Amino acid sequence: MRAVLTWRDKAEQCIYDLAFKPDGTQLILAAGNRLLVYDTSDGTLLQPLKGHKDTVYCVAYAKDGKRFASGSADKSVIIWTSKLEGILKYTHNDSIQCVSYNPVTHQLASCSSNDFGLWSPEQKSVSKHKSSSKITCCSWTNDGQYLALGMFNGIISIRNKNGEEKVKIERPGGSLSPIWSICWNPSREEHNDILAVADWGQKLSFYQLSGKQIGKDRLLNFDPCCISYFTKGEYILLGGSDKQVSLFTKDGVRLGTVGEQNSWVWTCKVKPDSNYVVVGCQDGTISFYQLIFSTVHGLYKDRYAYRDSMTDVIVQHLITEQKVRIKCKELVKKIAIYKNRLAIQLPEKILIYELYSDDSSDMHYRVKEKIVKKFECNLLVVCADHIILCQEKRLQCLSFSGVKEREWQMESLIRYIKVIGGPPGREGLLVGLKNGQILKIFVDNLFAIVLLKQATAVRCLDMSASRNKLAVVDENDTCLVYDIHTKELLFQEPNANSVAWNTQCEDMLCFSGGGYLNIKASTFPVHQQKLQGFVVGYNGSKIFCLHVFSMSAVEVPQSAPMYQYLDRKMFKEAYHIACLGVTDTDWRELAMEALEGLEFETAKKAFTRVQDLRYLELINSIEERKKRGETNNDLFLADVFSYQGKFHEAAKLYRRSGHENLALDMYTDLRMFEYAKDFLGSGDPKETKMLITKQADWARNIHEPKAAVEMYISAGEHVKAVEISGDHGWVDMLIDIARKLDKAEREPLLMCAQYFRKLDNPGYAAETYLKIGDLKSLVQLHVETQRWDEAFALGEKHPEFKDDIYVPYAQWLAENDHFEEAQKAFHKAGRQGEAVRVLEQLTHNAVVESRFQDAAYYYWMLSMQCLDIAQDPAQKDAMLSKFHHFQHLAELYHGYHAIQRYMEEPFSFHLPETLFNISRFLLHSLTKDTPLGISKVNTLFTLAKQSKALGAYKLARHAYDKLQGLQIPTRFQKSIELGSLAIRSKPFHDSEELVPLCYRCSTNNPLLNNLGNVCINCRQPFVFSASSYEVLHLVEFYLEEGITDEEAVSLIDLEAPRHKHENKWQEITNSNSQTLRLDETMDSMGDDDPFTAKLSFEQGGSEFVPVVVNRAVLRSMSRRDVLIKRWPPPLQWQYFRSLLPDASITMCPSCFQMFHSEDYELLVLQHTCCPYCRRRIDDPSV
Repeated sequence: MRAVLTWRDKAEQCIYDLAFKPDGTQLILAAGNRLLVYDTSDGTLLQPLKGHKDTVYCVAYAKDGKRFASGSADKSVIIWTSKLEGILKYTHNDSIQCVSYNPVTHQLASCSSNDFGLWSPEQKSVSKHKSSSKITCCSWTNDGQYLALGMFNGIISIRNKNGEEKVKIERPGGSLSPIWSICWNPSREEHNDILAVADWGQKLSFYQLSGKQIGKDRLLNFDPCCISYFTKGEYILLGGSDKQVSLFTKDGVRLGTVGEQNSWVWTCKVKPDSNYVVVGCQDGTISFYQLIFSTVHGLYKDRYAYRDSMTDVIVQHLITEQKVRIKCKELVKKIAIYKNRLAIQLPEKILIYELYSDDSSDMHYRVKEKIVKKFECNLLVVCADHIILCQEKRLQCLSFSGVKEREWQMESLIRYIKVIGGPPGREGLLVGLKNGQILKIFVDNLFAIVLLKQATAVRCLDMSASRNKLAVVDENDTCLVYDIHTKELLFQEPNANSVAWNTQCEDMLCFSGGGYLNIKASTFPVHQQKLQGFVVGYNGSKIFCLHVFSMSAVEVPQSAPMYQYLDRKMFKEAYHIACLGVTDTDWRELAMEALEGLEFETAKKAFTRVQDLRYLELINSIEERKKRGETNNDLFLADVFSYQGKFHEAAKLYRRSGHENLALDMYTDLRMFEYAKDFLGSGDPKETKMLITKQADWARNIHEPKAAVEMYISAGEHVKAVEISGDHGWVDMLIDIARKLDKAEREPLLMCAQYFRKLDNPGYAAETYLKIGDLKSLVQLHVETQRWDEAFALGEKHPEFKDDIYVPYAQWLAENDHFEEAQKAFHKAGRQGEAVRVLEQLTHNAVVESRFQDAAYYYWMLSMQCLDIAQDPAQKDAMLSKFHHFQHLAELYHGYHAIQRYMEEPFSFHLPETLFNISRFLLHSLTKDTPLGISKVNTLFTLAKQSKALGAYKLARHAYDKLQGLQIPTRFQKSIELGSLAIRSKPFHDSEELVPLCYRCSTNNPLLNNLGNVCINCRQPFVFSASSYEVLHLVEFYLEEGITDEEAVSLIDLEAPRHKHENKWQEITNSNSQTLRLDETMDSMGDDDPFTAKLSFEQGGSEFVPVVVNRAVLRSMSRRDVLIKRWPPPLQWQYFRSLLPDASITMCPSCFQMFHSEDYELLVLQHTCCPYCRRRIDDPSV
C-alpha cells in the first residue's frame, strides 16, 4: 500500500473537523470561526462560510446530502443547506464539541461540555439531556437506533433515539484516559454493531452494542485525535499526536502510514466509496491522498494465492472454484506458491505452509515452518525445500529453517523469476534480466546457465512443456519465441504484455495485450479474441487471466488452431488440439473432414466424442468391407457423401464406380424423384412407374395428399388413391374416381362406397353399389341411413332381403319409442319372438305407469300375437293357453282403467251404473290371483260407493266388510271407516232393479255371484258390453257336429220365411176405460222359434250344458239376430244369438268385443277407433 498526494492546501487556522458531502464532490472544513468548502477533485476552495463568532470545532453532513451542521465555541449550532445557505441556528449553554447526523432519520445530535441535544426537521424545539462529563465525540449506529457518546472522564454512554441511556461502558483508565474519538463500523456484512474507541490512554479498543469488549486493547504509542472507517468498514484511519495518519485493518492491525505531517493531525476522513483520504492538521494543512493497494499474489498451475484485506491470504483453485482463507493478522507483504507449498512474507517473519494431503483438489493448508526474521526483497519464490529471495541483482536461496544456502549475483536487475519444476531440492528457476539475459538456475547449483541473450529487457518468460521452446515478452511489448537448443528466433508477435505456453500441447501458446487474447499454434497465423487483463497460465482449453485484482479461468475453445491443422489435412494433430477443448460443432467438423479424407481412425474417435452412432455405423461398415477385400475408395466416398447430404456428388461417384442402382435407390429413398428421373433419363417404363408410386408414397407421408392421389391414379394404384381421398373427406375426388373406374374393379369401388357411407353421402354410395350390382350392401346402406321407403321398394322387388329390412326397421322404431309400429314390423318380418318381447315390455311399462287402457290394448295385441304363433302345431297348446290368459288380462285392465280414473281423478267420466257393473265384473273375474297394478281396495271401494248410491245396500255392506280385511292406503282410511259406519244405517237388502237377468233361463242372479260371471242356474256365461259392462241379451250357441262354419253361415244367410203373426195386441174400449191386452191365446214365440225351444231345455246338475243347434235351427235364424266371432285358426268361430233383436248390438270386427250400438258409435266418434283394439274405422284391413 502506498499513498500518493493528490492536492494540498493550507488554511490560516487549525483544522478541527471536516466532512464529505455523501456524493464525494465537496469537502466541508472547520477552520477557525469559518467553514471552508472545497472541490474534492482538484482542491479548489469554492466558498468560505461565515456564521459562527468563535472557533468551529465540528461539522457533519446528513446522509441524504440535503443538509450539513456545524458546532462552534460560540455555543451555537448552525444547519446549512447543500446550497451553502444557513437555515437554522440553535444554542447550548456551553461550547459545542461534536455533531452527528442520524443516517436513517436525519436527526441531529449536538454535544457540548455539559449536555447534548437532539434535533429533527419535524420538531420545532431541541430536546436536551444533561451529561455527567464533557462529551468529546459522538457516533450513530448504522440503523440509526442508538447514539454513542464519548466522554472526557473515560466513559462511553450509549443512548437510544430519545436520549435515554441504555448501555454504559467504563474504560479502565477512567478520567486519566479521556475518550477522544469513537466511530461505529459502517459495514452491513457484520452481524453485530462494532464501536471503535480511541482514547488518550493511547489505546484502540472495540466494543459490541451490548458493551462487551471485542479482543484486547491495542497500544498506539501516541494520543489519537480522530478515528474513522472506510465506507465499507474494511479499514480504519487513525491520526493524532504522532503527526501522521495510520491505516489499520478493521480488527486494529496497523498496515502502514498514509501521510506524515508537520503537526498534530486533528481530523482525517475517507472520501465516500473511494480510496481517497483527506487529512486536517493543527497548522491548517489540508492534504488529499490517493491510497494505492498493490496486488500481492502467486500462481502455480491451477492454484492462485492472493492477498485480501491486507492481512489475509486467499488460495483459489481455478478449476474447482474452491477458496480457502488464511488469516495472518499482520500485513501480508509477499506470497509464493509451488505445488503443495505456500510461502507468506509478513513484516517480521516468513510462514511456509503445506497441504494436508497429496489430493489435487485438497485445499487445507497447515504451517510447516516459520522463519522469524525480517527480509527485504522484491520477489519471493518457494520450492519444495527452499525459499528464494530476490533483491534487485541478488538471488538468495534459504532453507525453511532460515539458513542461507546459496547466493547468485546477476549482471543486471532481475525482472522476472519463475520455478519451472524439477526434483525436490533441485528445482530449476527461469530468470529474466533487465539487460535481456535469460538464465536457468538450479537450486542446488551455484552456476547459472545462460539460455540466450537478447537486446531488449525481459518483462515475462515461459518455457514450453517439453523444455524445447522459450517465449519472452520484452519491454517493447513484443512476444519472441526461441528454440532453446539452437537459440534460433522462431517467430515474434507484437502487442504482448504476458505470455504462457499450453501445458498440455507443445506447439500452442497464448499471449495477451491491447485488450486481446492471442492464441498461436505451431507457425500458423495468430487467432485473436477480446480479453481484458494478463494471461498468467494456459492449461488445456483453460486460460488463467488476471484482471485488476481477480483471477479467472477462461474457457477458450481451441477451434481456430484446430481448423488451421484441418486446412492442411493434418488430422491427427487437429485431433490432439480438439482434445484440449473445442465445441461439439468443431468435433463434428473434424470428424467430417477426417471422414472425407478417409482417415477413419480419427473420424471414429471424433464421432465417438459427439456420440453420432449413424456415422460410426457407416465407418464400421466401410471397415468391414475393407476387411472383405473392397478397395474402391470412390464407393466409400460416395457412401460418405450420401450420408453428408452431398447427393449429386455421391451419385456421380456411384456412376463412376459402376453402381447406378445405388444412386437410384438413394434418390428414391430421399424422395428426390425429379433428380431420380433425370438420372434415369428415358429408361425402362416399369422403373418409371415404380418411381411414380414411390413419389406418391412420399407425398402421402409428407402430408401432400392431393399430389399423392394424382400420382397414384397416374400409376394405376387406385386403392391407395381412394384411401387417401376417403381419409381426407374429398367426396368430389372419390366420385370422379368411382365414375372413371370399370365396374370389374370391385375392390376400389367397394372402398369408394364405404367412404361415401362414412362421409354421409348415401346417394353416391347407392350409385356405386348399383354400378357393381351389390344389392345386399345397397339394402344395408338404406337401412343404415334410415331411408326406409327406398329399402321397402327394394324389398318389394327382391323379397329375399325382407328380413334385412324389416328387422332393423323394427329395431329403429323401438329405439325411437315407436313400440307399436316396431311390434308390427317384427311381426311382419316374421320375428314373432321379438314382437312378443316388445309387447310384453310395453305392457309391463303401461301397468307400472298405471296406463291401464294401454295395458289392455297391449295384452290384446299379445293375445293376437300368440294366436298367430299358435298356427304352428308345435306351439299350438302353449300359445292358445297364453292367448286365453292375455285376452282375460286385456278385459280386466280395460275395465280397471275406469276404476283407476274414478279413484284418482276429481271428476268421474262414467255413470254410477257403469262403475257399479265394472267393479262387479272385476270382483267376479278376480277369483284367483290379482294381476299387477289392479287394486282390490280400489275395486271394492268403488263398488261400495256406487252400491250405496244405487241402493244396493247389502252389496255395499259386503264390500265394506271385505275392505276391512285388506291393507288400505292412508288416504282412503277415513273415507272407508265413515262409509262402513254410514252403511249400517241403511236397509239390509239390494234394489231389485239392479239384479242381473240371465237371458237363457230368465233367472235373476245375485249381485255378488260366487260362481263368477255365469248364471247361477244354467251356468251360461254372461256376455258383457265392453263399455257399460251391462249383461247383453246374447246367448252363445254351438254347432252340431258335422256342420262347418261356412255351412252354418250359408244356412243363417238363407233366412227362411217365418209365420207372420197378426197383431196380438187387442184394444178394448168401453165407456169407462181403454185397455190394451196381449192375446195369449195365439201361438207363443217359443212354439214358433226352434232356438227358443233349445233355450228352454231343462238344466240338470251343476255342469254347464251349451246350446247346440242343428241345420234346421240355423236355417230358421235371421242374419241380423246372429253375431259371429270369426276367430282365425286354430280357434273355432263363436256364434251368439240376440234375444232382443230390436235392441241393436255392435261387435268390433277386429277384437270381437260387443257393445250397445249407441255406445259404440259415440265412442268411435270420440276416439275415431274401436275403444278396445284401437282399430280405426277407416281401416280396410279387417
